[in-house]
Amino acid sequence: MRIAYLATADARGHLMRSQLLSQALQARGVDVQLITTSDEGQRFLAGFGLTATVLSRHYSVQFDTQQNMLREATDANVASYIFHPKRMARDILKLRHVFRENDLVLNDSFHPALLFMGCLPGWRRKVVHIYGASLRQALETNFNGRLPAVIARLYSGIVSFQINRARARLEHDFAYHPKAEQRGNRIRIPTPVAPVKPGTILSEQGSESVAVYLNPHFCDPALAAALEQGIAKADLTAHCVGEGMANRTGWLAQDTDWVSRAASSALIISAPGMAALSIAQVYDRPIILVLTDQPEQQRNAARAKELGLRHRIVVWQGDSEMFAGSIYAACSALCTDAEFTASDKADSRGYDSALRRLDIWLDELVSLGGR
Repeated sequence: MRIAYLATADARGHLMRSQLLSQALQARGVDVQLITTSDEGQRFLAGFGLTATVLSRHYSVQFDTQQNMLREATDANVASYIFHPKRMARDILKLRHVFRENDLVLNDSFHPALLFMGCLPGWRRKVVHIYGASLRQALETNFNGRLPAVIARLYSGIVSFQINRARARLEHDFAYHPKAEQRGNRIRIPTPVAPVKPGTILSEQGSESVAVYLNPHFCDPALAAALEQGIAKADLTAHCVGEGMANRTGWLAQDTDWVSRAASSALIISAPGMAALSIAQVYDRPIILVLTDQPEQQRNAARAKELGLRHRIVVWQGDSEMFAGSIYAACSALCTDAEFTASDKADSRGYDSALRRLDIWLDELVSLGGR
């Protein structure tokens, strides 16, 4: 069986999921062809020992230095990609060869070329869209309140039609039940998490360490300095990872063992992406959510509250002193939580849960590829 996996490189959650699933599929004897959308994404996957080709460098979501989504710039970039004759059309010509050579083509998440190909006869029977439930909602409501209602509804309908026409849709969420639920060609499935074996503790400082991960769009040094200050004030040490902060002392651009560190830490700090929330849920870690103007992550943060996940939300508004104080208060509150104990490390329950989630994904993908 051969599977092509296209993971967009706008953030690292898509790439992390692609490397996790690709290596697990390869262990089951499946040939996986990895494709991404930037040189940075290609290098990120190479850090896990995986080779990926770059489809196109023209398509990307635009962010500022605090990971706030720039809607107008993103709209312009996507429109330029779709309508420029040497961009999406050229990518579709390249992807025809990918379709011929593979049994399935996975689209993680919503690359326009595969949205288009996934609704057309012939190609659509091989396309499987992978997306977070909150991301689809954000995509379909992108123009709500920004354009006349009739145009916003027309756009939403076109996107929905493209998504629904594909062979299958793997819709994941950190809060979905640990099983696959199929309704038509939609399969609801819990977000995959890397299994961390019991007793795996990579944090040198043990229970007093904080696992920090910031997407590469975070590159404001003032935010990083305030974050460090708040953690230090709480008498905690931090393992900090973020490509946008890699030039700062004490920060790494990438850590292939970050999930293990997070699972064995006292506390996680990250933006409310689906992957980070899933790690916090599976390994029962408290988490501080650095909230920005990114629609799907705002929905994720709201879900975290509804589900009772142990968390605090902090927002960077350019005030270093206020942000540092918010980080300190959140660290203090979560690390003295009555439900939290220093010995509460990644145990067999978290490992079993992560393994079960991963097996569900592999079973579904292998089944889809074999039909």
